[in-house]
Amino acid sequence: MLSYLLMITFLIPLCLLRSCWWLIHSLMFLLSFVFMMFFYSYADLNMISYYFGVDYFSFSLILLSFWICSLMITASGLVYLSSYHSNFFIFIVLILLIMLYCSFSSLSLLSFYIFFEASLVPTLLLILGWGYQPERLQSGLYLIFYTLVASLPLLLVLFKIYDVSSTLYFPLLIDFGSYYFMFYVFIILAFLVKMPMFLFHIWLPKAHVEAPISGSMILAGVLLKLGGYGIFRVMKIISYLGMKFNCFWLSLSLFGGVIVSFICFRQVDLKSLIAYSSVSHMSMVIGGLMTMNWWGCMGSFSLMIGHGLCSSGLFCLSNIVYERLGSRSLLINKGMINLMPSMALWWFLLSSSNMAAPPSLNLLGELSLLNSIMSWSVFSFLVLMFLSFFSAVYSLYMYSYSQHGSYYTSVYTCSLGYLREYHLLLMHWLPLNILCLKSDYFFI
Repeated sequence: MLSYLLMITFLIPLCLLRSCWWLIHSLMFLLSFVFMMFFYSYADLNMISYYFGVDYFSFSLILLSFWICSLMITASGLVYLSSYHSNFFIFIVLILLIMLYCSFSSLSLLSFYIFFEASLVPTLLLILGWGYQPERLQSGLYLIFYTLVASLPLLLVLFKIYDVSSTLYFPLLIDFGSYYFMFYVFIILAFLVKMPMFLFHIWLPKAHVEAPISGSMILAGVLLKLGGYGIFRVMKIISYLGMKFNCFWLSLSLFGGVIVSFICFRQVDLKSLIAYSSVSHMSMVIGGLMTMNWWGCMGSFSLMIGHGLCSSGLFCLSNIVYERLGSRSLLINKGMINLMPSMALWWFLLSSSNMAAPPSLNLLGELSLLNSIMSWSVFSFLVLMFLSFFSAVYSLYMYSYSQHGSYYTSVYTCSLGYLREYHLLLMHWLPLNILCLKSDYFFI
């Protein structure tokens, strides 16, 4: 465990070099492959050191963090070309990677909480330092306050858990039984806001619209998964209370997902549309985790990995268009198939994955989540039907509106796409569709 942490830490001094960008980029990809090859057994906790270890669930999320952080540097080529504090940018990405690595590999609830909160700081710096509009300050405050206000009660609950059971070590935690209701709400609220669940989701579109491409990729790709991972870990403590009250969160998230799908149809900003679609996908993940059965946990796990790759890829596509035209408005980004025909294929591939078309990992996750939520209540098929249908509708709306039609007349020149951009999109799409062949891993 420590060896990987030291490898990332020793990349930090390289930030002081003048032309370190592609060196660190290559070394981070190397680190991703090394981590991928050297896992031992994903059946139980392994690579255990003092309060840090990797089990089957966190291994994939750490690998996703490595992968997305490496691709963030690929996507942010403009920061390097314009020499806009590129060394400090790399430094923040590495610090964020360390925070994510530590939070996913923590075996203690308190260290998980500390790194869970600490990951906010580099994200905020990314939004404030390299964001687009002046409103980025306001969206950064939204991000901080939503997450912190929901997380402080969780800290109080952790003290209470330690007081009662004298440990915060994951394998030694016990079910608290019929404890008081606010204990249950406080422990789960921080993670629901982070996911984000409907009614607590306002910070997400704001943060995405103002964030640079790297900020959007890490937000959609990994930071939302911290919420799902947290729920998966603490459900052991509140499983008795969960059997009583989870139905409320499950119903709210599913109905919220349908409402957010309707909100998606009304978006004219590409990034905003993709951000709202994330909320819609996460509502199914919350539904799966709240059923507390194996189908639900494994389905939400595979959908989290699939969504992390797919959503991040879509943000890359919207950024590629933004760098050409200087706008993310769908009214200006029409008819892109005339200007960038080869990019239309990537729009199609990632939009189809977004609506859970085969052979993407999203399909695997959604099928098992349908199984799980239907086993909880057979009447939920009505909501799930709408949810699946509308996710296809807004993906098609996004694809057809951006690619077809007559293009904006003020566009007089447009480069087709650089090798760096095609490589970036391939690195999102390939694992997303190849991992479906390894479906037994997700349902071990």
